[in-house]
Formats: sequence, structure tokens, C-alpha cells
Amino acid sequence: MSDNIEVRHNGSARRYEIEIDGKLAVAEYALEGGRQVFTHTLVPPELRGKGLAEKLVRRALEDARAANRKVVPACSYVAVFIQRNKEFAGLVDG
Repeated sequence: MSDNIEVRHNGSARRYEIEIDGKLAVAEYALEGGRQVFTHTLVPPELRGKGLAEKLVRRALEDARAANRKVVPACSYVAVFIQRNKEFAGLVDG
């Protein structure tokens, strides 16, 4: 998979997106005060195994860090990603 995949932040829909061949992979979140609650990560079956979820979540967490937000990994994928990528552990609220 190419490294030049574009991750878009769709703030009005409260999600990060990657679109490939008309199919959409997303990492969704809600804002609660100063916290960013990651609620769902979805990659369509035909796009799985290409590292898209990792790209979405990494970008979302980098943006949360830049905005000085704490994060709540309500989505199991985000929780596991943070466990495996300790550089983001300090963002977790609680």
C-alpha cells in the first residue's frame, strides 16, 4: 500500500477518513469538554490488511496531541493501538 494515502479530517462529521475506489475507511470520535472520545474505527472488508486503520488512528491521535486534548479509547482498535504505540499513552484520560 502506498505511503501517500491521504487521511482527511472531516470535522463536521467528527471523523477521520480515507477514501479508496469510492470506499470509505473511518475513525469516528466525539468531543466531550476537552476530551476526544474515539468511538468507532471501520475499514471496509475489501480494504482491510493495508494499514488504513493504523494511518487513521495515528493521524487522529497526533491531532489530539497538537490540540492538547486528552483521549478516551472507547473503540477497541484505538485502545490496542495505544497499548502498542506507547508514545500516545500520555494522551489517555484516566
